[in-house]
Amino acid sequence: ARTTGRTRARRAEPDSPAEIWDDEDGDHEPPPARPEPRRRKPRAAPPPEEEPRPGLLRRLRTYALRTVLVLLALVVALLALPGVIDPPITPYAWSEGRRLGGIDQSWVTLDEIAPVMARAAVAAEDAQFCNHWGLDLRAIRAAMASGGDRGGSTISQQVAKNVFLWHGRSWARKAIEAGITPVLEALWSKHRILELYLNVAEFGPGIFGVEAAAQRYFGVPASDLTPNQAARLAVILPAPKERDPTDLSDRLLARVDQVIDGAATIEADGRAACFEGAAP
Repeated sequence: ARTTGRTRARRAEPDSPAEIWDDEDGDHEPPPARPEPRRRKPRAAPPPEEEPRPGLLRRLRTYALRTVLVLLALVVALLALPGVIDPPITPYAWSEGRRLGGIDQSWVTLDEIAPVMARAAVAAEDAQFCNHWGLDLRAIRAAMASGGDRGGSTISQQVAKNVFLWHGRSWARKAIEAGITPVLEALWSKHRILELYLNVAEFGPGIFGVEAAAQRYFGVPASDLTPNQAARLAVILPAPKERDPTDLSDRLLARVDQVIDGAATIEADGRAACFEGAAP
């Protein structure tokens, strides 16, 4: 077909080499087929890296944790030991023995102590002994409200202090005492706690334990104490160096009557049940 001007008719471009060859006169061989591109082989995954060995800081943390666990186990074992073995001496008794040149102490079981003595001690020092877990929060609040004029320590706290710690007013001692007392309550029975208390408590200068006190003041074994004698011994416990159970002031004699009534009350209402009877 003719075209105007210099414009020439353009043939449609072939879509492939085969179409180009078909359009030719046949004088030439068809172009070779385009080779398919090579497929690259997938790279092999790199071998897993070995986990790095624990560093110095990690090893130190591990050793520190193990050390803490071992120390805790030793502390628990130390606290549990007096629950089954009578301590031959306590820190305070040892210091008093050095100061005085000796002490008077005879160990007896709770079953060898007059039940009225055990009840008198509880009535005088810790009437809720059977109802708390070592710390009497109500008594502590009352002691704080009174400005420290009255004590808030339970019998369990006094045992913790007498068996393991030192005497004297100290916030550090009080903190340690408050920390280990619930542990003692978990490890020991109430029967054993009261037994320890009556054997390590101070009843006068160089006099430790209710057996030595009964013999010294009344000439009888602890098993034969009367309600009045037991109450007299109980009222000197807060200040054993300053009080004599055989020579009490009128105020303390009135306190003796209160303790006798209190001992009868806790027997009647069941607050003595946790420590009376045979040892568990």
